[in-house]
Amino acid sequence: MGIGILGTGSYLPAEVVTNDDLVRLVPDADPEWVARKTMIRARRFAAPDEAASDLAAEAARAALESSGLEAVDIDYLIVSTSTGDSPQPPTSSLVQAKIGANRAACFDINVVCAGFVFGVALANSLVAMNPTAKVLVVASDVYSRILDFGDRRTAVLFGDGAGAAVVGRVAEGYGFLDLELVSRGEASELIHVPAGGSRLPASADTIANGDHYFKMNGRGVREFVNSGVPPAFESLLKRAGVAVEDVDHFVPHQANGVMLAELVEAAGLGAAATHLTLDRYGNVGSASVPVTLDDAVRKGSMNEGDIVLMAGFGGGMSVGAALMRWGGVR
Repeated sequence: MGIGILGTGSYLPAEVVTNDDLVRLVPDADPEWVARKTMIRARRFAAPDEAASDLAAEAARAALESSGLEAVDIDYLIVSTSTGDSPQPPTSSLVQAKIGANRAACFDINVVCAGFVFGVALANSLVAMNPTAKVLVVASDVYSRILDFGDRRTAVLFGDGAGAAVVGRVAEGYGFLDLELVSRGEASELIHVPAGGSRLPASADTIANGDHYFKMNGRGVREFVNSGVPPAFESLLKRAGVAVEDVDHFVPHQANGVMLAELVEAAGLGAAATHLTLDRYGNVGSASVPVTLDDAVRKGSMNEGDIVLMAGFGGGMSVGAALMRWGGVR
């Protein structure tokens, strides 16, 4: 048998925040500078009463509808998020209750922007162990709640959203050809939120110091992506016996449009169709890959038998890449 994606879904909040709108929050962020440096022109922000589980539930429902399944058909529910509703309980448990996936075993993972691909890798293993299993993998992030709007280098990049996919058995020859997961803990300081955990619990001082805000070393992240991601692709493609020029679709994490153009060139993926949603949605964390995959699917871009490379990279620092032959859904 093959193991692959049975259906996809996504959800973006209603509030559109353009670069012009963002100036009210980030006074020194010139709209054209943002567009030129990042290729981002708008993003979505969650409503005050929306949390990660709410976005995740909407994306999950869309993926279930796409796959022709009901919530009660799901055996495992994996939620990837670094901005969960609260430290406890797992956000996946809240999503389970919202959608009625009462049979599912639930757990969260936090691999920041690589989380969806790591979740898909876990789903692949679960189905390999139990061929009848259906796994719902959801990625949801609400970065607008942890941004420091005084730091234009990071505040202009992020938005909120959720994406999902159902993983299960597909026809032989289709589905995942191989997966590559990489972690580089020595570079973990490049992306982090200092306070709020057991190392630096919340206090009046941590709040006053802004230690609960998202921090990123943009130059260091760019260097990590340029030096660390292409070799991961090369290793994956070599193992799978697929030439880089035979990749039909590239679905990357939507970190920064200029950086992605550099990555495509460095990885030799110029012949592939690179799918982008960052111009409309910005960087939605671990939801970037499934949101962009769902966008491509709903546009009819994916054809039976196409070779698709999905890739997430970010905090940890981590890289997750999945190579698959599209289709074969029974």
